Amino acid sequence: MKTHLNCPCGEAIVGKDEDDLVEKAQQHLKESHPGLEYDRDAILFMAY
Repeated sequence: MKTHLNCPCGEAIVGKDEDDLVEKAQQHLKESHPGLEYDRDAILFMAY
């Protein structure tokens, strides 16, 4: 299960499970990178 993601901006995102990680990553994108959108598969591809 992947629960960690490092955004290229330097933000480290950690979720309790993959669903939580995807939700937190999408929220980070919305707040810090408006206009950028990644779907679940793309987020989990970059996660570890």
